[in-house]
Amino acid sequence: MIQIEGLTKRYGRKLAVDHLTFDIQPGHVTGFLGPNGSGKSTTMRLIMGLDRPTAGRALVNGRPFVKSPSPLTEVGALLDAKAAHPGRSGLAHLRQLAATHKLPRRRVDEVVAMTGLEKVITKRVRTYSLGMNQRLGIAAALLGDPQVLILDEPVNGLDPEGVLWVRQLARAKAAEGRTVFISSHLMAEMALTADRLVVIGRGRMIADASVEELLAASSGVVTKIRSPQAAQIAAALASPEVSVTSEGPEMLKVSGLNVEQVGEAAARNGWVIFELTPVQASLEDAYMRLTDSAVEYRSADAAPTASANPYSTTVPGQSDLTGSVAQGGRK
Repeated sequence: MIQIEGLTKRYGRKLAVDHLTFDIQPGHVTGFLGPNGSGKSTTMRLIMGLDRPTAGRALVNGRPFVKSPSPLTEVGALLDAKAAHPGRSGLAHLRQLAATHKLPRRRVDEVVAMTGLEKVITKRVRTYSLGMNQRLGIAAALLGDPQVLILDEPVNGLDPEGVLWVRQLARAKAAEGRTVFISSHLMAEMALTADRLVVIGRGRMIADASVEELLAASSGVVTKIRSPQAAQIAAALASPEVSVTSEGPEMLKVSGLNVEQVGEAAARNGWVIFELTPVQASLEDAYMRLTDSAVEYRSADAAPTASANPYSTTVPGQSDLTGSVAQGGRK
């Protein structure tokens, strides 16, 4: 378990991390999201004791990680894919780590096979591609069979097979009751991998919630209907609390009624329904809404944001996500 309590880090005038408080529970994959410069990597470095906090603290299993009697078996971390010495072979790098923690050489062989590095492990690290470096970093993180995994952008540079492998690895470790904390900019991958999400911007907490909670809060209650009686249904359902819009021939989008409510109305009125589907924003939509005001480096010609998605329109009267989903509070 990882506990973050009032964690703050200042570099001169730059406030990189601003009073963060949250827990990372075992048995779950916790995703860590935020724009570039939001403080994600700094937070992970503070957890690992690589930087000292200006205020607050980060605890791993109830104590600062620097006080761990067996660091590599307690926490496995990938913070920099190019941390290995470029003049050494991958095998020498892993064997050195194993020797410093009194781990058997067979464990090195196990993580090499686990990460698929058998064909390149005796080559010098300077010859490795970005994906190979990522795999070597993950192998090092797994070396001590740790109870806590902290991975900063672990799928960066990996091919689709590697991305799938990291996803399955993270979920398998969480299923074993371990603590898994992963940062990523790939929203679709986080939606498939994470159980909970911590979102920060400009060093501050924006949201701490399950993936389902974030999506539901961003989407509101929206239902898609396909029926030859679309005009009749629209007239019957429209009210001050319910917004109905046409999405094309025989297609309606209803904001303010869920699938069950629309289905019950259809049964009462004898409407013919060909399709009745709950509509939910994607994680990318939800993330863009959450972090819009926290983006520090914004492209001048950026594409339209998630609000342009016709199926992710905020329901009138819906409360703002940052105010309704665990802003800055511990679960």
